[in-house]
Amino acid sequence: MSQATTIRVLIADDHAIFRQGLATIISRDPDMTAIAQAENGFQAIALFRQHQPDVTLMDLRMPEVEGVEAISAIRAESKSARIIVLTTYDSDEDIYRGLQAGAKGYLLKETEPDELLNAIRTVHRGQKYIPPDVGAKLVQRLSNPELSERELEVLRSLAQGMSNAEIAAALSIGEGTVKSHVNRILNKLDVSDRTQAVIVAVKRGIVNL
Repeated sequence: MSQATTIRVLIADDHAIFRQGLATIISRDPDMTAIAQAENGFQAIALFRQHQPDVTLMDLRMPEVEGVEAISAIRAESKSARIIVLTTYDSDEDIYRGLQAGAKGYLLKETEPDELLNAIRTVHRGQKYIPPDVGAKLVQRLSNPELSERELEVLRSLAQGMSNAEIAAALSIGEGTVKSHVNRILNKLDVSDRTQAVIVAVKRGIVNL
C-alpha cells in the first residue's frame, strides 16, 4: 500500500508491554501502521479525535473510562469509526455490550497475529469480524431474557452479599419490591437461589466482583 492508503491503527490497552507488542506486529505489516497508543479509555477518546484512525483496537477493562464507554463515546462523535474489541474477556455479556456499543469486531488476546491483521483489514473494508466461537456466545446472549436496569442494580447488590433489607435501604424501595426483583432475576437466569444467580452473573460477565 502507498502511504496514502496505509491502514492507520490506534491501540488502546492499559498494559504497556502488550501495546508495544501490538504496535510491533502491526507496523511490520507493509499495509498498516500503529499511529498512537492509549493507556486508558479517556486517552483513547482524545487520541481518536486527534488522529482519526482507520481502525481502533480497544481493550474492555481499562482505568479512567472503560472500553465500552469509550466505544460509545467515539461512535457518538463518529458513526464511521471502525473499532475492534481486543480483550481477555469472552463472556456473552461482554461480547454483547462491546458489539452493541458499536464495535465492528471482537477478538481475544490469544488470537494469532495473522488473524489479528486479517481482522484489521476486514473491518477497514467496512465488514464485521466475529470469530465463530464469539458468534456462538453472542447468539446465546441474544436468546437470554434481558434484565432491567433495576434488576441489574439488585443483582449487583446480591453480588456484594447484601440482604433484601440492605438492598431496599440502598435503593430506597420496599423489601417486598426487592423480593419481587430477586424472583424475576432467578427466573431470567434460570437458577434456584441467590448464590447461583451471582455465580451465573459473574460467569456471563453481567456483574464483576
